Amino acid sequence: MRVFLETEQLVLRPFTDTVADAAHLFALDNDPDVMRFINGGRPASREAIRARALPRLLHDYPCFRTRGYWAAEEKATRTFLGWFEFRPLDGHGPAVVELGYRLNKAAWGKGYATEGSRALISKGFTDLGVERVTANTMAVNTRSRRVMEKAGLSFLREFTGDWPEAIAGSEHGEVEYELVRADWERRRQPAPGA
Repeated sequence: MRVFLETEQLVLRPFTDTVADAAHLFALDNDPDVMRFINGGRPASREAIRARALPRLLHDYPCFRTRGYWAAEEKATRTFLGWFEFRPLDGHGPAVVELGYRLNKAAWGKGYATEGSRALISKGFTDLGVERVTANTMAVNTRSRRVMEKAGLSFLREFTGDWPEAIAGSEHGEVEYELVRADWERRRQPAPGA
């Protein structure tokens, strides 16, 4: 299977239209803890995974010459952990991308989300022509906000999203974080005299 990106602990690969990937997504999207800040923890049907979720994850972005979502596997065991999103917000150009991640509970607290995010950001700025990375979450989602910060993004703003159906915590709004290429490059430069 083709590998998009490897890190010390992870392999990011394109999703496939297979029973195995559909089953992985079904299990992931049916864990109420994983989905708490997405839809309030409501389960997804197998049909919804096949008809809506999987096609979105299989979409190619011509401006990237690749996909915008990747299955994440533990490198040592090739165990499915979840997925990462790094897709252009404007399908015609790679200047601004959205970073996201959804990992199963067994993968939480092991640094996978930060490691995968940093690797995608680096690839975006060095190989894909990205100028700005943005990420959003509910204001109360402290774990995801911490990952964004550890990956190098900075708080940009609070805003109120248009939730079709309110879920616990949505009354506190959402937050956006960002990282621009110039800041990323500056942080990579050695300190003077170092």
